[in-house]
Amino acid sequence: MKITEPPRSPAQRKRDLLARLESEWDIWVASTGTEGLPCLVPLWFVWHGEALWLATRPTTPTGRNLRDRRRARLALGDTQDVVIVDGDAEMYGADEVPGSAAEAFLAKTGWDPRADSAPYVYFRVRPRAVQVRNGEHEMAGRHLMRDGVWLV
Repeated sequence: MKITEPPRSPAQRKRDLLARLESEWDIWVASTGTEGLPCLVPLWFVWHGEALWLATRPTTPTGRNLRDRRRARLALGDTQDVVIVDGDAEMYGADEVPGSAAEAFLAKTGWDPRADSAPYVYFRVRPRAVQVRNGEHEMAGRHLMRDGVWLV
């Protein structure tokens, strides 16, 4: 596929990123366990309070990995329209999650993990690095955040 449009500015990429975080439902979540084995799963998410909020069972590989390692790589899009977020993960029990985050998750997904019959936990993933690009012609300037600070 040949791209004929010029690369987006960093400011436009950030606007597009924030719009995607509001509109998309699923995000790929990559984590590793203490033995170094990678785990990759799609999870529902919500962007709330400058963080991504996820919910999963605490006994799943992803739940254990995020709890123990406290790091995640999240991804949206296909290989031509990519968002990659590296972040720090913090676990909240269903009785500990901030009400505004749980309500935002419910409003977006229609599901309230706090009310599920199975035990669920929430993870707040605070971005440390964000990359956004739509095609190879946007490789330059793809870093929108480093060390937890927006560059734009």
